[in-house]
Amino acid sequence: MLYRFYDWLAIKTFPDLQFKIKQEMFEHVEKHSYSYFQENFSGTLGNKINDMARSSCLIISRLIDCFIARSFGILFGTITMFLIHPYFAFLMVAWSLIFIISSLLLSKKSQYYSEITSNAKSVVVGKIVDNISNILNVKLFAGEKYEKNYLSHYLQDAKDKDCKGQWYLLKIKTFYQISVIFLTSMMLMLLIYERSQNTITVGDFALILTLNMFLVEEVFFVANQLVPFSEELGTCKQALSIITSKHDIVDIPDAKPLIISKGKIVFDRVHFQYKKGESIFQDKSIIIKSGQKVGLVGFSGSGKSTFVNLILRFFDVDSGKILIDDQDIKTVTQYSLKNQIGMIPQDTILFHRTVAENIAYGSFGATTDEIIKASKQAHCHEFIMKLADNYETLVGERGIKLSGGQRQRIAIARAILKNAPILILDEATSSLDSVTENEIQESLKYLMERRTTIVIAHRLSTLFSMDKILVFHEGKIVENGTHTELLDLNGHYKNLWEMQACGFIDKELNPSYLSESLYAEML
Repeated sequence: MLYRFYDWLAIKTFPDLQFKIKQEMFEHVEKHSYSYFQENFSGTLGNKINDMARSSCLIISRLIDCFIARSFGILFGTITMFLIHPYFAFLMVAWSLIFIISSLLLSKKSQYYSEITSNAKSVVVGKIVDNISNILNVKLFAGEKYEKNYLSHYLQDAKDKDCKGQWYLLKIKTFYQISVIFLTSMMLMLLIYERSQNTITVGDFALILTLNMFLVEEVFFVANQLVPFSEELGTCKQALSIITSKHDIVDIPDAKPLIISKGKIVFDRVHFQYKKGESIFQDKSIIIKSGQKVGLVGFSGSGKSTFVNLILRFFDVDSGKILIDDQDIKTVTQYSLKNQIGMIPQDTILFHRTVAENIAYGSFGATTDEIIKASKQAHCHEFIMKLADNYETLVGERGIKLSGGQRQRIAIARAILKNAPILILDEATSSLDSVTENEIQESLKYLMERRTTIVIAHRLSTLFSMDKILVFHEGKIVENGTHTELLDLNGHYKNLWEMQACGFIDKELNPSYLSESLYAEML
């Protein structure tokens, strides 16, 4: 009955405990800043969450099955031995204390080996996931052999650390065996002596010898379980690094929801650097008016993406403030900030879920009709209807079953459906063919109406309709104005324009963006 009660209790407890641990750790991980995920493998984080849930239940199970239950057996056996002759009980208690204390001390190093081995194995999982996530590159560059050798280094490291731990376990088990032989020898000698003195009977002799074997087995089992117990503790400790690492970006205690009525964005004397000594923005002030369409241009690494990431609060500024409708984004909830901004990234990565779920991501209560309407506006309804299960088609991991252009059109549909007052476009049409791009431009033009829009673009020909263009160079906004005004400045923007004009003018320029005189002059 006790066994079945224990089974019932385990069924009621362990699955629920694992569920809550995974849920709590997952929620904690999601609250980390964007930079945290740039520094940690997704596979490693997932492995740690799973390890924590599994090891926690094993620790509790060992405490009940091994330590508590066996301790009662040792206690009753020792009392029985004491009632026959105190010397035998004293010897057993003394040996047990020395044995268990020694085991505890030895298990600390075993915990260390377990921790470094668990960490090494997590790194291996992270490397494997990273490889599989980039399998297209592996295939394109015939990198199978290189990846095998690359992974072998980490596999060897994990194997070496595991072997060191196993050799240490072998030494501990040898110590255990010698200790048991010593106790049994001492107990047998004492039994022979007491029998020769007629202080114990033959029955006592047999009972104490049997009890000794029983107690040695119990103590040995308990001590033997200290090592795997310590290993599980080490695994938990290593997994808990997720929890113990503090969140870089957090809401203040009295953070309020962001309320946008106009969509005005202000950088007020902003200073920011990724690393000490590597300043990106210094005392930067800029105003983006409500409903204004602003283009960001510059060489790669000039600060365009950083500018956008600061608005999204992926990073916190070192000094100064970023205001949206006169509300400091540090004082509002991160949820409300992200919820008021629509984003179309250059490299769209989708969930391994249905097309409909990916389009509705960010507009979680959207109806099927609303999803289809947004898809038609983004010109992706046609290709979706040609998929095997239409809107219920699974897109594969990271959206691998779809082309780059199809993924980007789904991202545009998602932004249209979200209908946020602030819109950020990061080369939103870079993966589209010319015909589709012209169709999408109409949808984007509709989407940008009455919204504050920030457009990151490498092709300057896509920025003619912008109200303002910010020119970035080495982390600074060096120029600011419309396309015509910037050309008249004869500065950095004009250099960029002249570098692109020969390559893009024939196939990229859309004369509808330009006045007839300017277009004729450019031709």
